[in-house]
Amino acid sequence: MEVKVLKNILSANDRIAEKNRALLDENGVLALNIMASPGAGKTSIIMSTIKALNGEYGIGVIEGDIASSVDAEKVSREGIPAVQINTGGGCHLDANMISDSLPDLPLDKLDFIFIENVGNLICPASYALGDRRRIIIASIPEGDDKPIKYPIMFHDADLIVLNKVDLAPYVNFDRAAFRQAIKNLNDKTPIIEVSCTTGEGLDEWLTWLKAQKIK
Repeated sequence: MEVKVLKNILSANDRIAEKNRALLDENGVLALNIMASPGAGKTSIIMSTIKALNGEYGIGVIEGDIASSVDAEKVSREGIPAVQINTGGGCHLDANMISDSLPDLPLDKLDFIFIENVGNLICPASYALGDRRRIIIASIPEGDDKPIKYPIMFHDADLIVLNKVDLAPYVNFDRAAFRQAIKNLNDKTPIIEVSCTTGEGLDEWLTWLKAQKIK
């Protein structure tokens, strides 16, 4: 019985996600679902992107957190439209939350919407939001075994960003093992190594992002 209930919930969520996607496509907006564990650097990647592209591209942000509006406030200070979603304990965003948020963004002026999901490597993988790209951010301090421990999340990614590579000299992180684990799950998923502190790899990330633009 529990399985049936879960299927019903996901089916309803998927229907709303399709409506979200249709609305975004109609406005020529690419939504990216940014997922990672807490502290991996989701906000840092988004902020680095905003600083590099603001004025050249229209950017909006939906911030998902259990509580607080700290990240949305950071984004807003850059002059970027942002919507804060507080789940009140929920471990992921869902399509209905995104549906409620989209009217608060100027879709006709945007090229990209970054959806920063709740920090979690389990629950977000199961819930479609209406996004066109799923980005997984991993980080050097987390260790190289995350793709093995959380295969569903990494298997479905359109891009994997390995963040905080400036810390590699100080952390026991096996890059070859990390890449092989991802290859075993999906050998077509690109991996970009970046550091928001030094700027390493950010040009490659921005080049990838610009290539995804749909209008």
